[in-house]
Amino acid sequence: MVRDEIVAGVELGGTKAVMMLARGRTVIAHAKFPTFEPEKTLPQLRGQLDAWKAEHDFAALGIASFGPVRVDPSACDYGSMLATPKPRWSGAPIAGILAHDLGLPWRIETDVNAAAMAEWNWGAGRGLDSLCYLTLGTGVGGGILIDGLAVHGALHPEVGHLRLRRAVGDGFTGVCPFHHDCVEGLISGPALHARFGRSAEEVSEDDPVWANVAYDLAELIGAIVLTASPQRILIGGSIGLDRSFLLQQVRALFVERLAGYLPHISAAAAQAFISNPELGHEAGPLGAIAVGYAALDHALSATKKVDCV
Repeated sequence: MVRDEIVAGVELGGTKAVMMLARGRTVIAHAKFPTFEPEKTLPQLRGQLDAWKAEHDFAALGIASFGPVRVDPSACDYGSMLATPKPRWSGAPIAGILAHDLGLPWRIETDVNAAAMAEWNWGAGRGLDSLCYLTLGTGVGGGILIDGLAVHGALHPEVGHLRLRRAVGDGFTGVCPFHHDCVEGLISGPALHARFGRSAEEVSEDDPVWANVAYDLAELIGAIVLTASPQRILIGGSIGLDRSFLLQQVRALFVERLAGYLPHISAAAAQAFISNPELGHEAGPLGAIAVGYAALDHALSATKKVDCV
């Protein structure tokens, strides 16, 4: 995607918010804020947007948020956070503060859908018809694109809250306040801290508990592949990107679990089929930029006039 317009993007994560001003993939300005309570964080982000608008007069705003968040423009609470495990963020009016009275097109997406959009436009998803982006960080989420469009429906995919087959002998009860041992409750950042008794960053690659983490991730990927049939799975987020040794274990488990049922999945094919995002840690904030361009394109198409013959 080659673009001339300048767009602002806000990637709102569970631990930090990353902001970008960009022309296509070319970053013009960059800012980062810790994610505190919404009463503090959202006004900080809006202040930065106002400062950038005064200087650059950007054309659109894209918001990529952790969820669950309302992404249906027809809903009365469009752009607001729904019930979330993150304290004090349930019901937070994200778009109501960030986009109010900016006077330009805007759109909000889940952070994982947005990251998938960035990879589809500029990264490992180029040329594909379908793509799934999984993030392993503060939470576990999955964004699915079909023909470049994010899958929504009644809400949006919440694959991190699937409850799947557990590894034999794994007695970890999980930390999700809603479901305990759903995928997010088993392999998110807080879950790994509870499993290991310390930050996952401090745990060596040969710790045997990683085998259970790889098992859970392989189960999740298998469920997604057998339901949504994406052409590629990208594993991002701080854990997915910084613990790349997990991918080899996950690929092997995934292929073994399929038992030859899908002819296009082999040990060799799995190397490219399950991979890290090409954009790395930039997939998230560039995803917000991609969402901004989607908002701009929608606004432009809505205002086009058809000449009568």
